[in-house]
Amino acid sequence: MITVADIMTSSLYTLSPQDTLAQAATLMAEKRIRHIPILEKEKLVGLISERDLLAAKQSTVIKDTGEHSLWSTIALHKVMTKNLTTVDPKASVKAAALYIQQHKFGCLPVVKRNKLIGIITDTDFVAVAINLLELEELHEHEEI
Repeated sequence: MITVADIMTSSLYTLSPQDTLAQAATLMAEKRIRHIPILEKEKLVGLISERDLLAAKQSTVIKDTGEHSLWSTIALHKVMTKNLTTVDPKASVKAAALYIQQHKFGCLPVVKRNKLIGIITDTDFVAVAINLLELEELHEHEEI
């Protein structure tokens, strides 16, 4: 069985609840990521996603002036998702994929003994699908 630990991303970029929307947007752009776990004293307390940033931009929280100057004053704890669903690293990839699909999540933080150790995203599942398709193509060529 392929587990979440086998395909998760373990090199994480995190922020704190006191960091700002501007810092989150900059980190996402620089690292080309769409989800940032929010840690406080090494404990997972929230998650900010690209969707959250877009929603904040469109909401009354931030008046869009075209420059997003208010982004540097809005703390992440005001807009982050707080009640998170997490997954154990020993969970099956299939179960995690079904859960993400059913709940329309973009990611699941991976937690072991109450400590964040990784994140699994929809992009990770696409990579698995690509690998499986490549294996199928290889197998088809061997049969010929």
